Amino acid sequence: MNDVPQRDILGIPVVALQWQAALELVAARIHTNHFTKIAWLNAHCANVSQADSDYRQILNDFLILPDGIGVDIASRVLHGRSFPDNLNGTDFVPALLRFIEEPLRVGLLGAKSEEVARACENFKKQTPQHDIQVISDGFFDGTNEQAILEKLAQFRPHILLVAMGVPRQELFIAQAITDAHCVAAFAVGALFDFQAGTAKRAPSWMRQLRMEWLYRLIQEPQRLWRRYLVGNPLFLWHLLKYRLRLKGNNNG
Repeated sequence: MNDVPQRDILGIPVVALQWQAALELVAARIHTNHFTKIAWLNAHCANVSQADSDYRQILNDFLILPDGIGVDIASRVLHGRSFPDNLNGTDFVPALLRFIEEPLRVGLLGAKSEEVARACENFKKQTPQHDIQVISDGFFDGTNEQAILEKLAQFRPHILLVAMGVPRQELFIAQAITDAHCVAAFAVGALFDFQAGTAKRAPSWMRQLRMEWLYRLIQEPQRLWRRYLVGNPLFLWHLLKYRLRLKGNNNG
């Protein structure tokens, strides 16, 4: 991935591209059958990476896209400028499916069974040129994982969307998914919830102000209060420590 512009955010290389270039990059990987693992970094993921060394280590083998205002703040602090674009997965994946006009095989893996089924139907309506299938919900364990992997290998989607939450989805992709199972594996978080209508997107004006996290907090305060009200200050603390460490290394 040395040919891709990237910026170091808390020790994690994050792609620094505009929308069109990012879509073209990922589409080219798929067209050339180049096995690629793709994930996103936001403030929450960055916090998890500081506490979970296994997760942090495997991210070095992923193509990491920037998601949200937190990593933009980090980019300004560490590199003097924001990322060219916010390539959040909720928008990027549907845009990629629209961008690639030739028929692809797309597999969905994760979330609850009813949510992944609804997400699949909505994806089919949005991009009918693709063969989109549910592989499994996300509630499986080691006893049936092998059957899921065999099903994946038989279908071998060009795009595999894995929605099992951070860091489980990334660890699953890193440990279980190979080029025998798909061409490109995406760790997509809550994407199926949004596609199924279980979770609602913030109004466009809030997204433009980069305040979608606040909308999500208002929608699900019991589940998300710790992620945002504790996690956001924690992220800034990690960022400050990292910047001071880099400054110390440069002075040394």
